[in-house]
Formats: sequence, structure tokens, C-alpha cells
Amino acid sequence: MVNAEDFLGKKIFFLFPHAVVQNRIMEELIQQEFEVYTVKEPLPLRRVLKKHPNSLVFGNVYEGMSEKEWENWILGVMKDPVTQKTGIGLICSGEDDGLRDKYLNKVKINCGYTIVRADLLVTLKELFEILKTTDAKGRRKFIRAAMDRDSNAKINLPVRGNYINGIIKDISAAGFSCTLDEDHDLTRNSLFQDIQVRLGAAILKTEGIVFGSRNEGTEKVHVILFTQRVDPDSRAKIRTFIQSSLQIKLNEELKRGG
Repeated sequence: MVNAEDFLGKKIFFLFPHAVVQNRIMEELIQQEFEVYTVKEPLPLRRVLKKHPNSLVFGNVYEGMSEKEWENWILGVMKDPVTQKTGIGLICSGEDDGLRDKYLNKVKINCGYTIVRADLLVTLKELFEILKTTDAKGRRKFIRAAMDRDSNAKINLPVRGNYINGIIKDISAAGFSCTLDEDHDLTRNSLFQDIQVRLGAAILKTEGIVFGSRNEGTEKVHVILFTQRVDPDSRAKIRTFIQSSLQIKLNEELKRGG
């Protein structure tokens, strides 16, 4: 049987990430459509992994916990029947003080020991190779985030000379679904230029084509796909917003105890 990860890819957790990892490497992964999170709560993460056992975790053993605590945490994940399929790797700033040999050859982590090097391209190449080997992206092309109704993800859609307000239900770098404040029938394949997408404090000007509409209860939901003319900077901001939204939901899950 094909599981969800084959299609949706795997969640990638960076546990106590080095500053360079959090600020630069994770951003690159976000723009490459990987689903990444930063975590500084190892015990709640164990509980989250029980719900998502095919995830990947990359730890920084120089931060957050003592060496013995790190070893116990990693072995605990690897030996737990529920989480034993979790991929465990390390990505650290330290070159080698015996930890590389310990974790690769004795503990036998299965996702490598990656060094954060001055040349980040080398680090990224090593990390991308691991993610490719573990099929971290699956068959999914775009990360999508569902929005709460009271979220700050909204649109202004130009309809017949007027701007109609709407609320985004979910969004990816490929497009979004939304409900409109006023009932309108949007013709399939019709082009809308100068769509204003509001993501938090950012306002992006985009254009899109109506893919279709559907009824969900009393609401009419419209699906609009971005055209190729949407500039790369706007798509980058959308991906960053999506990761931020997913991170917020993970933080809430961690606080609830997974």
C-alpha cells in the first residue's frame, strides 16, 4: 500500500539548529518546497513523531542537551517501535571530536553527519543528497498550508471593475482557494489580473486563472492558480509565509503535548 508520505513528502525537523542552518539553510529548503520546521523542545517532539513516524530529524548535538541526553534521545526514537522509521541525522558546526564516528558507526544514525561549512553550497549539496535518498519531497511539487478563518491571509479580487474582498482557505506557490465576501460565479479559465494577496503585512500583486469552484456547506470556494507571470520574489514570499504558518501550528501542537 502506498502511504501518504509517498505523495506528500516527509516533515523535516531541525532540532536545536545552528544559527546558519536556521537562517540560511532552512530558507533554501523552504524555497525548494521542502516542509521544514525548527524545534527546541525534544520531549514534545518525541510525541509529535509518534503521529508522523516517517519524518526526518536533523539534530545539533552541540546545543540544547548534554551529550548523554542527546544519545538517549536519539536511541529512544530509533528503538521505539512507533518511531523507529524516523530518519535521524546530525547537522553541526563541529568538525569532529569523536562524535561523527560515534553516531555514524556505533549509534548508527541513518541520515548522515553533515558539517556546516564556510562554503554553504557544499553543506547544501550534502544535505540535498540525503533528502533525495530518503525521498523527503515525495511526489508533491508544492507545500500547501490551510488557513484558519481568522487568519491574516486575504485577497482583493478585481471583479467587473470593483475589488471584492475574500478570505484564503489554503495557499501554495501554485495558487490558492478562497471564499468571497460577495457571491460571484467565476468562469472557469477566466484570467484575473492585479489580484492583491495579503499575507500578514505583505501585499503581493499577482494574477491568476480560475481553475474551478465548489460548494462546501453554505460556502462557495473558488480555486485560482497563479500564472507564470507572477514574479519569483512574490512566490518566495508565499513560500516563506507558508512555512511560518505551518511552524505556528507545530508550536501549538508541541504545547499541547503533541
